[in-house]
Amino acid sequence: MMSCRLYLGMILSVVLINPAHAWVNQLPISRRGSWSSSYYYDSSSYSSSCSATATPTSLQAARLSPLPPNISPFEKSEAKSRDITGDFRKTSLSALQQAIRDGKKEMEIEFPPLLESKSQFDDFDNVQELNKNRDWCIEWLPTLSNAISPPVWFVLPDTKEVELAKEEWNGQRFRQAASWTSIEAVTEHYSSSASSTDDDSSNADENYSKPWGATFAAGMSQLLGGGNGDSGLLGNKDSLDDLTTETNSNPSLHLVCQPGNGGPVEDWINVKKFHMDMAKSSTPTCIVNGALDKVRDGYYNGFIFPALAKTFDFYKSFESIFYLKPVSDKGVYGWLYRVYPEPWQVVLQTPYDKGGRVMVQDSVALVSDKRPTYTEAVQALLQEAQKQKA
Repeated sequence: MMSCRLYLGMILSVVLINPAHAWVNQLPISRRGSWSSSYYYDSSSYSSSCSATATPTSLQAARLSPLPPNISPFEKSEAKSRDITGDFRKTSLSALQQAIRDGKKEMEIEFPPLLESKSQFDDFDNVQELNKNRDWCIEWLPTLSNAISPPVWFVLPDTKEVELAKEEWNGQRFRQAASWTSIEAVTEHYSSSASSTDDDSSNADENYSKPWGATFAAGMSQLLGGGNGDSGLLGNKDSLDDLTTETNSNPSLHLVCQPGNGGPVEDWINVKKFHMDMAKSSTPTCIVNGALDKVRDGYYNGFIFPALAKTFDFYKSFESIFYLKPVSDKGVYGWLYRVYPEPWQVVLQTPYDKGGRVMVQDSVALVSDKRPTYTEAVQALLQEAQKQKA
């Protein structure tokens, strides 16, 4: 099991990205690496044409969801006794249902998956993050399938992740709530479906984009398997649910768990392919913790990653239906927060003592109908902090 999780023979590469964002040091075949990472992307160069346009008073009439409780680094003892991310599922479900009713087809859910145990200042490894995201989605599946028309396709990054997920989650309540599959399987399913009806679908750009070391990894799997053939390094395809059955062939939702982030950039490319190019955007796609800010905000140099550059506009079109990201700079701490269809909020968190117990005051520093930039968020936090001191 350990050799499977650490993927012996993983290829590591050092690639220079946009100089404004320094270096990224791993582009593995699978995200099941053994390295630790304290990297935190704060979208400081957010380049959208959208900018903050309102203060709390000018959008006061808008209904605003309060910031989830016990999420600050000042309240770690409280956080460990609460199912904080479980509450996120409830909020996300209402937001997802409303977004689908409004005709949204591209949606994202973004939050710190290890929030109950770690802050963005702590070290964590990639396996911890992926496991948390996977488990969060799986626990959501029964409620999700009851709330929207089945079937839901639960899309994990690769076949190995599907195999591991089924080993750890064997309850029928979760297994039967969705079709468990991989990005590759979904992309190839749509590609083969299109090829049977469209002579032009044979274009290589329409098919699955293999990660740059996939062929090498497959060869290593065969080598490690010896006389038994494939060692199963990349996963058992029998673990994938059949997408061609009558009940599974027309999904009501693609729920995609952590594509790209910590894994090959081809994940992002393939999600765009199967959603827009193959399924023709007819099925809603919701990405959970896919770190889409990295794709749309210039983290990856388009010259070095030309295929990925073709997805930038696609990911900029995604609706943030539940978005929670910490903002910490210049001595202030707060959050960029949004619950669809509400406006964006920037919320300052200020710790104070009450009877020997650390309490946290939440103050809305900015409300905007468009997403604030990182700089605007920090400025709003600083201004709110100054007002509190005055």
